[in-house]
This record gives sequence, C-alpha cells and structure tokens, in this order.
Amino acid sequence: QLQLVESGGGLVQPGGSLRLSCRVSGFTLDYYAIGWFRQAPGKEREGVSCISKSGSSTKYADSVKGRFTISRDNAKNTVYLQMNSLKPEDTAVYYCAADRRGSSCSITDFDLDAWGQGTLVTVSS
Repeated sequence: QLQLVESGGGLVQPGGSLRLSCRVSGFTLDYYAIGWFRQAPGKEREGVSCISKSGSSTKYADSVKGRFTISRDNAKNTVYLQMNSLKPEDTAVYYCAADRRGSSCSITDFDLDAWGQGTLVTVSS
C-alpha cells in the first residue's frame, strides 16, 4: 500500500525557514515523481513544486521560485522541500503526492497515485 507521511511543519516567523519531509513506504521511491502541494484556508489546492523520478527535472510555482528547493534521497525513501524566506502567504497545509506516470513531473495535475495527510505551515509574527 502506497503511503506518504509529511513532517516538518510548524510556526515560523516571516523570513524564516523550514524543511518539510515526505517519507514514503509501501513502494520504491525510484519509480515515482513526487510533488508538493498546499492548501490555504478558504483557497483551492495549488501545486508548489515537483521532482521527477530521476531527480533531473524540477518545477516550481512562480510564487516560490528562488525561495523553495525540492530534493530527493531515494536511499532514505524521502523527498524534501526546503523553504526559505517564508512569507505569511505561504501559510497552508502542505501535502506531498506520488505519481508513477512519465519521466517528468507536474504541479498542475492533481490526479495522482497517492497523497499524504499533510503538515501545517504557519508563517506569522
């Protein structure tokens, strides 16, 4: 059974940093692209970043480019999202999701194979 568990969320001041982790089990991470998505209160879910199976391709939403970095460690079955220079508008529940299709990745396609339960990130002073 495909399972993804996010961790690393919390309360941080504007300008601060957090690193989210997405640990997967029940499948070999090598065969899946992984995406990070978020949903703020009262807003629709949006794609944040994704990384291809090989790690050679990454994508970012315009709102996080230059501030967030996605990476993967297949040996640890874990994908990371390093978030720097956080802003109040980054406040949301962050989810990771797995996608077995293709060689690239997408942050606009939400029809994916499995989703985690989410971790809350709150950016506030």
